[in-house]
Amino acid sequence: MTTLKKLWNIVSTTLVVLMVLCAVFLMGSRLFGYECYTVISGSMEPEYSVGDLLYVKEVDISSIKVGDPITFILNEDLVVATHRVVRIDSENQRFYTKGDANEIEDSDPVHFNNVIGVPKFSISKLGYVSDFVQNPPGMYITIGVGIILILAVFLPDMIGKKKKEEEDEEVAAVQTEIDAASEENEKLKAELAQLRAEINDKKTE
Repeated sequence: MTTLKKLWNIVSTTLVVLMVLCAVFLMGSRLFGYECYTVISGSMEPEYSVGDLLYVKEVDISSIKVGDPITFILNEDLVVATHRVVRIDSENQRFYTKGDANEIEDSDPVHFNNVIGVPKFSISKLGYVSDFVQNPPGMYITIGVGIILILAVFLPDMIGKKKKEEEDEEVAAVQTEIDAASEENEKLKAELAQLRAEINDKKTE
């Protein structure tokens, strides 16, 4: 039973650590100035595949040059895309872009103001996880699983501690009863000894 408990503790703790690491990769990156975006099309393959998670960082527009991939707001619906810069119109503040897997350039140039940043690195297929945990019902499932795992890690120890405290209280109560019985026994012995002494005194008289 102890071996099984140890095994379960290892498994549950590992799952909790993985969830924490996943949260760090998805949310904690913002602390370092990164925004995460999931690749939803194959237009940038083989550089970026569908389901990859891109870590995009804001940069100085003047540092972007031809050949750099940029992440930008594609249209009024706030759809985000990542394509490679093929030409720059500095006078009109426009980037002309093209997906690596596409035959032709994008029909609409990207205004400098619509540039979110430049992808710095990506993690393969983590975008699927990101979409799942950040949108219902995956969000609720993830929260529920997280709570269950945390309880699974800490609850057995809490129950074991409480049980030990109860056992200690029972032992203390029994010991108190034993001590009380011993004390009563000593009193009885003393009374008996006194009684014998009195009987002996009367016999002597």
